[in-house]
Amino acid sequence: MVVCGDDALAHRLAAELRDVYRERVTLVVPSAREPRRSRIPAPSRGFGRATALLGRMSAAVGRTGPGAPPVSGEDVEPPQEPVRVLEADQVDDATLVEAGITGAGALALVHDDDDLNIHAALRARRLNPRLRLVIRLYNRKLGQHLEELLDQAAAVGAGRAVDGARPMGAEASTTVLSDTDTVAPALVATAVAGTSKVIEADGLMLRAVERAPGQSGPAGARRLCTLALLSPSPGEQPGAAGASEAGAGDDGPVLLPDDATAGAAADRGRVVLETVAYTGRTVRPRRLRGRGAPLTSLFSPRLRWSLAGFVGAVLALAVAASLTTGEQPLHAAYLTLLDLFAIDEPALDGSLARKVLQLLAGLVGLLLLPVLVAAAFEGLGTFRSASALRRPPRGLSGHVVLLGLGKVGTRVLARLHEMRIPVVCIEADPEARGIALARRLRVPTVVGDVTQEGVLEAALAERARTLLALTSEDTTNLEAALYARSVNPRLRVTLRIFDDGFAAAVYRTLRAAHPGARTRSRSVSFLAAPAFAGAMMGREILGAIPVERRVLLVARVEVGGHAALEGRTVGAVLRPGRLRVLAVDTSASDAPAEPPAADGPQPGPGRPPAHLADELNDYVLRPRDVVLLAATREGLGELLSRRPRPAHAE
Repeated sequence: MVVCGDDALAHRLAAELRDVYRERVTLVVPSAREPRRSRIPAPSRGFGRATALLGRMSAAVGRTGPGAPPVSGEDVEPPQEPVRVLEADQVDDATLVEAGITGAGALALVHDDDDLNIHAALRARRLNPRLRLVIRLYNRKLGQHLEELLDQAAAVGAGRAVDGARPMGAEASTTVLSDTDTVAPALVATAVAGTSKVIEADGLMLRAVERAPGQSGPAGARRLCTLALLSPSPGEQPGAAGASEAGAGDDGPVLLPDDATAGAAADRGRVVLETVAYTGRTVRPRRLRGRGAPLTSLFSPRLRWSLAGFVGAVLALAVAASLTTGEQPLHAAYLTLLDLFAIDEPALDGSLARKVLQLLAGLVGLLLLPVLVAAAFEGLGTFRSASALRRPPRGLSGHVVLLGLGKVGTRVLARLHEMRIPVVCIEADPEARGIALARRLRVPTVVGDVTQEGVLEAALAERARTLLALTSEDTTNLEAALYARSVNPRLRVTLRIFDDGFAAAVYRTLRAAHPGARTRSRSVSFLAAPAFAGAMMGREILGAIPVERRVLLVARVEVGGHAALEGRTVGAVLRPGRLRVLAVDTSASDAPAEPPAADGPQPGPGRPPAHLADELNDYVLRPRDVVLLAATREGLGELLSRRPRPAHAE
């Protein structure tokens, strides 16, 4: 694996590939250019300093306990071979060849410069058409076109026909990622479940949790399967039930056991896979939704009652005129309206009752004039504010306070709205890119500096469930978190902090000061590195789940072309110690899938198209189905090989 970059993401990515996936890594760093953000550790000037920096980062990835945030690389023994560091002024052909690009399996270009990454990608594709490329780009539309271009170039370079589609089974692929797209699911997971260790696939959110013997999960979580049985404790006798039935050693973890093996080892700790669902209040869907204001909010209740009173007064005058003058009711109402608007002639020769009613109608007309003016101004103001930002409702509670509507905050807001989680946004810049999205989605937003008094109160932070502080200023995020905690000590807080040392200190302090609340300090590079590493391992890889000194991969694979999947039932695909189906997406199949059980999750708004494996245990997989798998590296390698093993060989 080759990684080219000049900031913290490149170093974290190299550590992730080395420690979690146990790959040989070459890191290409610039030797004459400093990173743009001074708070990010500068690239190393020599082999020793770079290796030391990577060692500290990998140690941070593997650190556990109350003094450090839980991350994805815990309990993974680092390999003996260190990361090879190569210094180069520019990423040209000579640098790529020296980095071993001709024999590499994947290349990650994570410079904070789109032009530099594109030029290097074109060079690398020409030097190695079968190379797997992972490119960091901020321009999404350009990234889509670049993926198609480089994939077609790979097909031509490998001697395959180009028909506009990605070749089936091709080893070369191009994946374009951005920081905001990769970190948004993890930040949303902290708001939903309080943890970022969540794997998301087509809206289905899953997390792997270590459970002690007999320990059950929290309310609202649904256990899907047992991913691994942990090693026996020192006092446990070797050869306990289920210790080696799945191909593991007597004193090691058992990966992907079948149900019988997992049930027989009730006295062992285990890693289980659970669904993640939001258990708080949700936003009610609007039946009529548009850009304009609803009719109920066009006029205030006081104005509506005033207009109703005038209508009643006119009806009373019309009835009185009809009874006293003997006029027809319709004609009496017409005369009353003329008197009301001062259009009729004075009733000089009329009866006393007629004169009194005319005077009363004139008085009502005088009182009606300011009401009509108020209605005109109020209606105009309502239409002008229809496209403005909404204010938080008074009775709102259990919501998420989202601080910062920049690149990351905008993506998080969109995802939270898709899940119908109530959100209140705070943004100091009225021209921020997320303001337009909040206005279009009619999300309550407070425009103001969160460091000023009264801003968090306006967002109802004292009744909130979670605070996501995602601005680009560390001190602003910290100040908002501290003040919110003083108002609500049990508030779940997630901070975005650039400096790693500062993040660790903040985490320890907040955990010590508020042990009953959940605190997470995350950086963009910390959350984005696993997604980039998974893309380097293959387009299908969604993430990795460390189990002691081994690792399980979570992959999304199309059934067509795989003899081990096509034509088999979901239950028959299970290969203990190698492969297990977690979910099935049947939305692209020709025939509809069997409906889920009545007591299972029902489809609806915000529900993913994938069905959990236990709901479709007897379902026969079709070529167009897509399955979500948990597999070891060996099991996934056999499945994705160009010449899969025949069914009778298993």
